[in-house]
Amino acid sequence: MTRTHILRRRLLLTSLGLLGLGSLLALKGLPFGGKSISTVAVTRADIESSVTALGTLQPRRYVDVGAQASGQIRKLHVEAGEPVRQGQLLVEIDPSTQQARLDAGRYSIENLKAQLAEQRANLRLARQQHQRQRELADAGATRQEDLQAAEAQLKVTQARIDRFQAQILEAQANLRSAEAELGYTRIYAPMDGTVVAVDAREGQTLNAQQQTPLILRIARLSPMTVWAQVSEADIGKVKPGMRAYFTTLAGGKRRWNSQVRQILPVPPKPLEQAGQGSGSPASASAGSAAGKVVQYTVLLDVDNPDGALMAEMTTQVFFVAGQASQVLSVPLAALDEAPGDGLHLAQVLAADGRIEARQVRTGLSDRLRVQVLDGLREGERLVIGAPASSGG
Repeated sequence: MTRTHILRRRLLLTSLGLLGLGSLLALKGLPFGGKSISTVAVTRADIESSVTALGTLQPRRYVDVGAQASGQIRKLHVEAGEPVRQGQLLVEIDPSTQQARLDAGRYSIENLKAQLAEQRANLRLARQQHQRQRELADAGATRQEDLQAAEAQLKVTQARIDRFQAQILEAQANLRSAEAELGYTRIYAPMDGTVVAVDAREGQTLNAQQQTPLILRIARLSPMTVWAQVSEADIGKVKPGMRAYFTTLAGGKRRWNSQVRQILPVPPKPLEQAGQGSGSPASASAGSAAGKVVQYTVLLDVDNPDGALMAEMTTQVFFVAGQASQVLSVPLAALDEAPGDGLHLAQVLAADGRIEARQVRTGLSDRLRVQVLDGLREGERLVIGAPASSGG
């Protein structure tokens, strides 16, 4: 066989192969009227209808520890990340000013008590003088003016005693206040938890006259709360008690299951108008209204036994509206809306190559696929972007 015959044979085999491939494609309905079309099969799949949102993790229970006493921080006994127990000493503030006020209050009370004792002695003398004047008056041996002066002196002395007794009560109340202020120089943990933030340092001077200076925050890291921001368009689909799960960037494919605890009903003013900072639940207390997109805050709680969840982590939340397992389904792109009746239209590729329009009743959707309730059978192929139906 010559080289020319070999080349002609190869060309013939190649041509036959291309004709065979073209026939196969035609049987699958890919070419139609000279145009290439795409088809998808009706198959079974798991469908989950959900609302998605982004959120931020925060401890559910926390307390900001501040200073009620002014002064310089003498000793800070804890650091960020350190666990603490309720009643544990956290901070010591220099008590010099508070101790001086307490001492002054005690001295004031002692002084008032001494003056009270003096007035009581004067009262006894005034009573004696008044009694003597009454006896002399009965005997006609004194003037009426002297009796009246003795009576007035008795009343004045009694009034002084009443005044000093009231001043002592006032001074004792001030003393209790001074004792409390001295106690405020030693700050104790109000609950068990972990120090998650420290906003003051040893040697720093605190001024508690106008507002309470924040020193540190203690939080319980289990359970944690997701503050999810759900758009106005989706909030109507989210209900209290609704099942949900979320993922985090650090958690990989791990899912945390939860349910909706609360939906905060009113978005607050924008943060820049409300004067709130970021990084705390207070800054997202009821949602946000940024520009024209209104978002509402939905709260979900989750246990955190292994400490994998940390404050300020970003979460992607899925609120599960419905689920169906291994049901007939097709891609959403394969269906068109049917006018006026709430159904969908599908272009079904028949076995003889014709395309027929068929109404389909659908169920749950996960935004990629939709459940088929009626109108299609498993294995049927739907044409995507098909021309008008050619039969049936």
